[in-house]
Amino acid sequence: MERSWDSGNTASLYNPDMEVIALQSGSNGNCIYVEAGGKQLLFDAGISGVQAENRLAEHGRDIRDVDALIISHDHSDHTRCMGVYHRKFGLPIHVTDETISALQRKNRTGRIDDVQRFKSGSTLNFGHVRVETIKTPHDAVDGVAFVVDDGSNRLGILTDLGHVFSGLDCLLSTLDAVIIESNYDTDMLANGPYPESLKRRISGPGGHLSNAESANLLLRSDNRTLQWVCMGHLSEHNNDPDLVYQTHRTTLGTQFPLFVADRYAGKTLPRLKPR
Repeated sequence: MERSWDSGNTASLYNPDMEVIALQSGSNGNCIYVEAGGKQLLFDAGISGVQAENRLAEHGRDIRDVDALIISHDHSDHTRCMGVYHRKFGLPIHVTDETISALQRKNRTGRIDDVQRFKSGSTLNFGHVRVETIKTPHDAVDGVAFVVDDGSNRLGILTDLGHVFSGLDCLLSTLDAVIIESNYDTDMLANGPYPESLKRRISGPGGHLSNAESANLLLRSDNRTLQWVCMGHLSEHNNDPDLVYQTHRTTLGTQFPLFVADRYAGKTLPRLKPR
């Protein structure tokens, strides 16, 4: 993508569309790329540096051009390679104080020289692109979800939510697109191989949303502004992409396009056009 810079090294010409690539989404690793307002942002670092670099290169992007790596919470499927992204590619890391402290206590980061700390619930600013952080009840140290707002479109990155907490439906009504967790099918979880304690954790108030919970949440929200919905963070053993799609399509009808993020590969989502 062609850009030009002014004397302050700020993007003065850029593609007005918002571009979104789910580099991987699932309980085995998460990383989402968003390009908006001349800024390139990565959310989470749960895949290897090689995978992230190669998958971005397939789309003509250099990971070293990314402006910030923003971390949602301390679980390893979102953080296991954050130190690599920082040391190998030079990415500054934006993370809450509680999350980075928890990771460092467990020696999970390695050396990190550039940590930008934020408070959960605050808004981060990258030029005129705003990243709103939404505190979640997920069973992490200090978990957040995100809304990326470039002044023309609002993208929600809503995974690892814990449960359908107050205000989620209102938040969805403000979005133009959303990546939303649809982690498990209730019957598959109940009849699957996990121990009962883990089943209770996944379906409990600090766990994840089921397919039905995700679909019904979208149904309850005023979703007339949504250009598309992408379901993500699928469980390997307790879900199936076709089942995720069919559950949401049956519940929601044909009012907007539906996509399912891949657990093993990147998925380019439709560009968000300015309103």
